[in-house]
Amino acid sequence: MSDTIFALATARGKAGIAVVRVSGPLALDAAAALGICQLPTRRGVLRKLMIGDELLDTALVLFFEAGASFTGEKAVEFQVHGSEAVVSALLQFLTGLPGLRLAEPGEFTRRALENGMLDLTQVEALADLIDAETEAQRRQAQRVLSGGLGQRAAVWRKDLVRAGALIEATIDFADEDIPVDVIPEVCDIVDRLLRSFSAEIEGSRSSERVRAGFEVAIVGAPNVGKSSLLNALVGRDVAITSAVAGTTRDVIEVRMDLGGLPVTLLDTAGLREATDEIERIGVERARERARLADLTVLLLEPGDVESDAEADIIVWGKADLAPGPNTVSGLSGQGLDWLVEEIRTRLQRRVSGSGLLIRDRHRSALMMASESMASARRSLYDINPSLELVAADLRTASHALDILVGKIGVEALLDEIFSSFCIGK
Repeated sequence: MSDTIFALATARGKAGIAVVRVSGPLALDAAAALGICQLPTRRGVLRKLMIGDELLDTALVLFFEAGASFTGEKAVEFQVHGSEAVVSALLQFLTGLPGLRLAEPGEFTRRALENGMLDLTQVEALADLIDAETEAQRRQAQRVLSGGLGQRAAVWRKDLVRAGALIEATIDFADEDIPVDVIPEVCDIVDRLLRSFSAEIEGSRSSERVRAGFEVAIVGAPNVGKSSLLNALVGRDVAITSAVAGTTRDVIEVRMDLGGLPVTLLDTAGLREATDEIERIGVERARERARLADLTVLLLEPGDVESDAEADIIVWGKADLAPGPNTVSGLSGQGLDWLVEEIRTRLQRRVSGSGLLIRDRHRSALMMASESMASARRSLYDINPSLELVAADLRTASHALDILVGKIGVEALLDEIFSSFCIGK
């Protein structure tokens, strides 16, 4: 029998309400120790929490039976007033009850995984949802948390089981006349799975960028107004501005929510042939970060002709002095709305093709399955196909899907994953 654990499930500090969660076989005993008996299931009731003859607090109490709670175990939640004194007294009382202990970081979620309430992709999505800073990150995490990736993996696995059964039957009865040639059906399944895997892998890079954030580099010659533009975009002074060329020596990074997308803006050193050693290093870093960025904004001086340099968006600065199309000003704010919308639109196009694979682990597992499908396809289309090799490839692909949803092969990852969760989640 597992331990009964408890923890504060809401943030510490003064608040209107605080939630203390108890999960495990002794959850109802903990409620009874506070003078609460005969709790209805999944319905909040107002009860007085008593420690002996003393009133601790009046709380909304909810009971979830095993199989219907977040963890899959019996669970009781106490929604008390968010006073530090009330919460401290309740936690201290629970600590003194036999068979109860304070939960470790992520232990509630770990029990949900172990009890089959969540698969590993949902656990990871829950962590991403908690960390979400923008609307795009929230939506993406919710898609996976709702079970989208696990459901798709179940469909893929069903097809693999069907194809594997057909191949194994053909191998087992090789000496007998099988009335139906199963190879065309297996080929159809393999081709369909390969297309589906490839589509998800292709969309995974956009999904990972939504999770980690896009990088947008502002590049241009020295003293063209890059730092002023960065300050105007983020709404505060984060970069030093000066009339002296070469003021920015290193890459300055600022993370912001741009139209619901997580974006890190990069202010880079002015691009020129530098004689100063420190500035030369800054220019080299600027060129490298611009090359690796998801989007590059090239800022030119008014009157400059369009540069041959590679850039996604070309704008002319100092619009307060020389207004015109595609011009911006970090001083007056002219053209900033246009530039923000242009950046957002271009990044949104990339997001539109994103899939359900939001972590490198997901992509690696599906790439393993895809490579196995490709190998099976080559074997099936040989003049003399080796069905034993096809069967082995199908088993490898099925194994990869089990890794994807956390059924096997991820034990070493679990401690690292759950260590990022707070106590109470």
